[in-house]
Amino acid sequence: MRKIILLFTCLFGISVFAQIKVLKNETLVEIGKDNSVGLYKKDDKFTINYQDLNTANLNTFRSFAFQNLNKDVSGLYELITNGFIDAPESNIVLELPNDIIELHFEKNFGQPTVQFIQYINKNRKYVGKSQFLNKKQVDKIFGKSNGKAALYEKPATMNNIHPSPQSQSTASTAAPAATNHNNNKDKKPKK
Repeated sequence: MRKIILLFTCLFGISVFAQIKVLKNETLVEIGKDNSVGLYKKDDKFTINYQDLNTANLNTFRSFAFQNLNKDVSGLYELITNGFIDAPESNIVLELPNDIIELHFEKNFGQPTVQFIQYINKNRKYVGKSQFLNKKQVDKIFGKSNGKAALYEKPATMNNIHPSPQSQSTASTAAPAATNHNNNKDKKPKK
């Protein structure tokens, strides 16, 4: 009877550990970030993360993503900057694969600003709102001020936001490969 209980205990322990799976770290490239709004790239998918000001909990962060199929990132940037020059009378509505985004333009302290309004899962009941952004902040987010706008069309091979444990080691314990320790064996010590 003890052997059966021990066997079940071992099998239960193995099945618990079999449920844990190690996932590969994803390489995200930060295009730009200002305060609580940032633009990130993974392969050809772009994600805008923002702190949701529409919730009581200010620790709520939301995101929406889209592919850069027809230079959509540059198109979104141009849409926003054109809205700064000539503010539209109503919100500009964009339909993404999973969400609906509205670009809300408003003057704050005489300066044109834009706010992302996200209808999560295309449902008008669930709304997320970013902070208001001015032209300088939008340039920073879209990588225009730091030169990372060139990454729109390039593959994402820059910085790893979440480095793997192997890349974090700082010291090496391996001996140099070119060292030959046998050279000193034939030499006699000088007196």
